[in-house]
Amino acid sequence: MRRNDVTFRSAGTTCAAWHYAGQGTAFQTEAGRPCVVMAHGFSCTRDAGLEGYAEGFAAAGLDVLLFDYRGFGASDGQMRQHIDYRGQRADYHAAVAAARHLRGVDPDRIVLWGTSYSGGHVLNVAAHDRRIAAVLSLTPAVDGIPVLGMIAKSAGVGKLVALTVAGLRDRLGRRPYLLPAIGPADSPAVIAKDGALENFLAVTGPWWRNEIRARCTLDVARNRPVLGIRRITAPLLIQVGDLDTVVSSPAA
Repeated sequence: MRRNDVTFRSAGTTCAAWHYAGQGTAFQTEAGRPCVVMAHGFSCTRDAGLEGYAEGFAAAGLDVLLFDYRGFGASDGQMRQHIDYRGQRADYHAAVAAARHLRGVDPDRIVLWGTSYSGGHVLNVAAHDRRIAAVLSLTPAVDGIPVLGMIAKSAGVGKLVALTVAGLRDRLGRRPYLLPAIGPADSPAVIAKDGALENFLAVTGPWWRNEIRARCTLDVARNRPVLGIRRITAPLLIQVGDLDTVVSSPAA
């Protein structure tokens, strides 16, 4: 399916995206077509298995704007591989603004789609943008506090201490300090579970790098999109993985 490379600005930095035009007229009105705004989850880039989702939406008649956060993939950004949940939410807001100006798009029918970490982002963005038409949140990370509890339970309190020390080293040090995003249970990775890396490698593309700035570990407990979910006025679909052991299905 044909797609176009487009860019938009977020906080003065250029974000790279793919625009898929909706096929057919199933959702076409005089105002235009709906547009799904999408980005990936924890550490991932848009070439990591999201093309199929985007193509499916486009085949059904919806436009899609699929983008990379600042500092990841083909997007600009001086601080690379930094998972800043506030910054990524801002990128979503900027992507929504860009989507509303795409040719053929109805600016009042913007749909948010997110998975894992971005599944939480879309909840927060929708809570602050009442023009959003619908929200699709797949296996979302809705609350960082239960996630810390899961890490302590599965890997021990020592793992939390190690992640905190690494985060402080990155934030306070003169040089960037990186951790693997994904790795086996006995690794220093942020998500350290046997089999997790193999599952990631099955879908990741050439832009994905298995390394992130360690400072993101200091903000996990602050990322709590669940607190604003009651402010969402758009129709909301949350899909929870019963066997998910990473983002805390009970919290979702």
